[in-house]
Amino acid sequence: MSTRARSRRSELWAAAPWLSGVLVLVAGVVVFPAGYMVWTSTRAISPFGVDRGGAGADNFRHVAALAGLPRVLLNTGVWVVGVVAVTVLVSLGLAQFLNKAFPGRRLVRLAVIVPWAASVVMTATVVYYGLDPFYGVVNRALVDIGWLDAPFGFTKRPVPAFGVAMGVAVFVSLPFTTYTLLAGLQAVPEDLLEAARIDGAGPVATYRRVVLPLLRPAIAVATLINVINVFNSLPILRTMTGSIPGYDADTTTTLIFKLIQVDRHVDTASALSVVNFALVLVITLVYVRVARPMREG
Repeated sequence: MSTRARSRRSELWAAAPWLSGVLVLVAGVVVFPAGYMVWTSTRAISPFGVDRGGAGADNFRHVAALAGLPRVLLNTGVWVVGVVAVTVLVSLGLAQFLNKAFPGRRLVRLAVIVPWAASVVMTATVVYYGLDPFYGVVNRALVDIGWLDAPFGFTKRPVPAFGVAMGVAVFVSLPFTTYTLLAGLQAVPEDLLEAARIDGAGPVATYRRVVLPLLRPAIAVATLINVINVFNSLPILRTMTGSIPGYDADTTTTLIFKLIQVDRHVDTASALSVVNFALVLVITLVYVRVARPMREG
């Protein structure tokens, strides 16, 4: 064994006591639940939770045979791409605005945090009942000002309810994304901006050629975290679309919830959870591979 290899091994053993707590936490919170989920996906489990023995790949075949799976997968793609794209685009504008000096900037920055600090379930519930066609104040107001001829069932039909849920998801995702991008903006060296102005570059050209390239790491981090968070989001969709029958307004995450709570198919839900986990992992790995050259460029 070379001296360099022995040195690395020695450093590893020296760091082991300091890393042991983190490793135990990761094993207990991530590795064990993920392993147990995979193991459960290969078992035949009764609606009452009784393990009837091994099921092989039957649970995954049941997932593939679900009648609503194509629509659910389409909804999942629209949900993730739509919410994350709109969130990042709006946050870019908000971060740019909050980076400017103006009276009351501190209060405005605090106000942006409110959707993040408030309960996601409560935010979705307020919107849900506000749009109710029978006693929702928002629905009533839209009728009173003439935008609607009669109350509309925004929360009673799959497509409108799904669209409203996407709006709520963007609303509650804005604070984190905005502050991440704001931190990136504040790290842009002022001398570079001054040099661009001296060279005759206008605001748009300066933003596109100087600011935006330096914001790529912040955009990459914000996008990746939002993708993972939105992909696995349950409270908003559960509140907004949970009462709609069928799977027309479901994503893979809400379908897992229905398989467990409504259909009592724990084994099929476990198999779909494994598929869901694999999708998130693949998307994350692909995004990291694509985003790395952007950060280095």
